[in-house]
Amino acid sequence: METELITEFKKHSIYRLEEGLRMLKKALSFVDQEQFWKIPYKKGMSLGNQLLHAQGNMKQYILSSIGKEPDLRLRDREFEYSPEIDKAQLLSELEATVKASIQCIENTTEAEFLKIRKVQAFTFSGLGAVLHAVEHFSYHVGQTAFWVKSMTAQQLGFYEGVDLNEKNESNAD
Repeated sequence: METELITEFKKHSIYRLEEGLRMLKKALSFVDQEQFWKIPYKKGMSLGNQLLHAQGNMKQYILSSIGKEPDLRLRDREFEYSPEIDKAQLLSELEATVKASIQCIENTTEAEFLKIRKVQAFTFSGLGAVLHAVEHFSYHVGQTAFWVKSMTAQQLGFYEGVDLNEKNESNAD
């Protein structure tokens, strides 16, 4: 039986992955195939490269590290200009990776979360590997949102219909 802390960690890690995927899909609905592969500045990353990189990182840190799948990541390829890759196809592949990562997180035992492992050139517990992957994904979701907003001058409406000015409940006992 897992502790309440591990249950909360799983729940919120999964929430962040699902939320990031929702935001990516919404942001990318504003751009076409040409914009998807546009390089913002010399040595910059296109939106397509953002997705390739986020997917590669998630596969390495969650599916390989915790899920014990082979580490087949070719990181340098994530940064290659690849306009032949269709936006919808890449988004679908990323969605499959996110879903597989969520399944992996759900199935990971507390012992596996606490186990120390080498991932890339770093040493993490399973908790650390998931935290890294979720944070890394969120980072690239933010970059993608910024780049889409800059390119299209659109408000993305991630929280349309939600009152973000609502105050927190008091936690005083």
